[in-house]
Amino acid sequence: MAGTEPGQLQRADDGQTLRATGDWTLTHYSALRRSTRAISSAPTQVVLDGIQHLDTAGATLLAELVGGERLRQIAGNSPELPEARRALLITVANAMADCGTLPPETRWGPLELLARMGKALTDATAKARLLIGFIGAVIACAGRCLISPRRWRFTALLHHMETTGLNAVPIVALLTFAVGAVIAYLGATVLGQFGASVYTIDLVAYSFLREFGVLITAIVMAGRTASAFTAHIGAMNANEELDALRAQGLDPVELEVLPRVLAVVLVLPMLSFIAVLAGLGGGGLIALTVVDIPVSRFITAISEVPLNHFLAGLVKAPFFAFLIAVIGCLEGFKAGGSARSVGVHTTSSVVQSIFVVILLDALAAMYFMEIGW
Repeated sequence: MAGTEPGQLQRADDGQTLRATGDWTLTHYSALRRSTRAISSAPTQVVLDGIQHLDTAGATLLAELVGGERLRQIAGNSPELPEARRALLITVANAMADCGTLPPETRWGPLELLARMGKALTDATAKARLLIGFIGAVIACAGRCLISPRRWRFTALLHHMETTGLNAVPIVALLTFAVGAVIAYLGATVLGQFGASVYTIDLVAYSFLREFGVLITAIVMAGRTASAFTAHIGAMNANEELDALRAQGLDPVELEVLPRVLAVVLVLPMLSFIAVLAGLGGGGLIALTVVDIPVSRFITAISEVPLNHFLAGLVKAPFFAFLIAVIGCLEGFKAGGSARSVGVHTTSSVVQSIFVVILLDALAAMYFMEIGW
C-alpha cells in the first residue's frame, strides 16, 4: 500500500551518490518526476534502502534517472532490498533497456530548421545519385542485350506492354475525354464574353497536343504503373526472390527491370496519342453541343494546327516513360523485408514519379518556347 510521504532524492556529500527515500509510487508520480528531472547529471551511485514503498511507476523513474543497465546492477548489488522489490527493479530495468532511449522532443528553432533543411538536401542528393547510378545500370544492361539479342525477354516484354499499356487505355481515354470537355466548356464560357467562342477549338487543340495529352497520360502511368512495379519487385525482395536470382548467376535488372522499362517506353507514346484523340473528342463534343460549331469547322481548325505542336508533346513521352519505370523499379529494390517498407516505397515511387514528370515537363515547355518550337 502506498504511504503518505512522497519520495525524495538526497545527494550525499561526495556529490555523486543519491539516496532515494519515501514512497516511489504512482500516487506521487508528478512530484517524483520533477525531482528526477531536476538532477542535472546522472549519478554514479544510487542508494535504494530508504525507499518505503515502490511500484512500477517509481521503478520506471529510477530507470530513466540512471539507465536500465545501471539500475539492474544497483538492484543486484543491494542485498538489503526485499526480494520482491529487487525483482521489480530488475524487471523494469530490463524492459527499459529493451525499449531503448526515447526520441528527443521536436524543436522548431532557427538552428533546428536549418538542420532539417540540410538533412533534406543531403537525402535528396543521395537519392538523385542513386537514381543516376540505377539509370546507368539499366542502360548498360540494355547495351549488353542489344549486342546479344538472344538475351531479350520478348514474352515478358509483351506481357508488360499489355498490363501497362493496353489495360490502361480505358482510364486514360476517359480522363482525357473529361478534361478535354472541361477545358472546352471553360474556354467557351470565357471566350464567349469577347465574341471569340470559335477559338475554343484552338484552345483545346494546342493544350492537348503540347501538354495535356502526354502529361495526363504520364501522371496516370506514374500512379498506376510505377506503384505496381514497386509493389511487385518489393515483394520479390521481401521474399528473397531477387537474392535467389543472384545466387543462380542471373541479373535481376535484366530479368525484372529491363522488360518493364522497355514496355513503358513503347506504350506511353501510344497512350499519349490516344489521350490526344480522346481530349480532342471531348472538346469537340462541347464545341458541337454548347458553342454550335459544326463538325466540318472543328476538323478544319484541327487540321490547321502545325505539326510541330504535336511533336513537341509526343517527343517528351519516351523520357517520361523511362523515368517513371526506372523510379518504380528502383523503389522496389530499396524496399525492405516488411509489408510496411513495401507500402512506404510504393508511395514514394508514385510521389517521385509525378514530381519528376511535372518538373521535366515544365523544363521542356520552357525550352521549346525559347527555341520557337
